[in-house]
Amino acid sequence: MKDESGENPKSVSKIIVNLEGICLPLTGLIFWSLWQKTRVCNSIDIYAVQCVKCYKWRVVDTQEEYEEIRSKFTEEPFICIKKLGMSCKNSADIEYDASRTWVIDKPNIPKTPKGFKRTLVLRKDFSKLDAYYISSSGKKMRTRTEVAAYLEANPEMKGVSIDDFSFHCPKVMEDTIPEHVEKKASSVTSSNKKMKI
Repeated sequence: MKDESGENPKSVSKIIVNLEGICLPLTGLIFWSLWQKTRVCNSIDIYAVQCVKCYKWRVVDTQEEYEEIRSKFTEEPFICIKKLGMSCKNSADIEYDASRTWVIDKPNIPKTPKGFKRTLVLRKDFSKLDAYYISSSGKKMRTRTEVAAYLEANPEMKGVSIDDFSFHCPKVMEDTIPEHVEKKASSVTSSNKKMKI
């Protein structure tokens, strides 16, 4: 497999991932590196994006900056020079390895609307994440139906549309799940299974 420049990428095994039955290049997607194995709290540790030219990982400073990059990733793929003082000649900010749990995110998910916070919760068995939106008043919403009802009940949220919300969750990269985590034998027998709404 060759990239746009005609050169072979360094790690073909890390470049193609089967996501929901479709093979996608990791360089076209954005990753989060989360949950250092030594931590008890499951929180996002680092936001990172991969350069489409050199395949090096660059750390993104804030969730807002990460969401901005992700929201228009197809039209404006990330390259190293977009980060101040950086080029493809610089070493990677972080390496993809199993020292942290990584998850892959789809591109073009809308930025979280003003007045809301988007949170991700990792299930205990590391099988998947669940997305929630929290309003400025503290209302936690788990589905598009709940968001639609909230927007209808709060007409002051002018300019905010149901299309501004996405409950798509990043995919957990299995090769980075800590060894001490008991893998889910079957989605039917899991005690952590949540019903899809």
